[in-house]
Amino acid sequence: MEEKIFIVEDDAAIFSSLKEHLEQWSFQVAGPENFQDIMTPFTQFNPQLVIMDIQLPAYDGFHWCREIRAVSNVPIIFLSSRDHPMDIVMAMNMGGDDYIQKPFHTDVLLAKIQATLRRAYSYAEPEEPMDELKWNGTTIDLKRCVIQGGTQEIELTKNEFFILSILVEANDEIVSRDDLIRKLWDDERFVNDNTLTVNVTRLRQKLSELGLGEAIVTKKGMGYMAVTLQENT
Repeated sequence: MEEKIFIVEDDAAIFSSLKEHLEQWSFQVAGPENFQDIMTPFTQFNPQLVIMDIQLPAYDGFHWCREIRAVSNVPIIFLSSRDHPMDIVMAMNMGGDDYIQKPFHTDVLLAKIQATLRRAYSYAEPEEPMDELKWNGTTIDLKRCVIQGGTQEIELTKNEFFILSILVEANDEIVSRDDLIRKLWDDERFVNDNTLTVNVTRLRQKLSELGLGEAIVTKKGMGYMAVTLQENT
């Protein structure tokens, strides 16, 4: 089945160029005609990945990312002609999975798309099939990308879920930042190190809702470790 990519880009020349290039790689590509309404065509197309420009008519890409995140965990790659570090931080905090600055080479974007699709849809196929992990009195559902504690259920993004799974499966051992980056993004050349920090911060914020905000520990100069809290032993 062809994977579907939804491109939110108001520059017709850039949209047409991307559409033509991606269709050569057997992707189905669509985009909105009316930038006042992104959600209707997004929902109808039901894509596996979104490419989102930041500077758009009416509402910016951050707004539409929030709208999409309210209903979907589909991977989102941001595009922007701006190079301020805070744009990258905002993109990741809003739920973006990657960020690429204009002008860009289409082969670089393609590599990011392929890596994002692999980590979003392929990693949850372990060699020995498992449905869940038990950790600190919670259940990590490997099929639905959620963590449950009692009657409360927290939904995680693909990146947050993957990071948590790696750390928990390490059994109280430190996982280096480099190892996490390699496992998340496959090729370090296409990764901004800040992306990992932002994803871990978001993960901790969500875990705090279950009283586990301190269960992901930073080991300075080494990496991260998922620990067993005393109250849950």
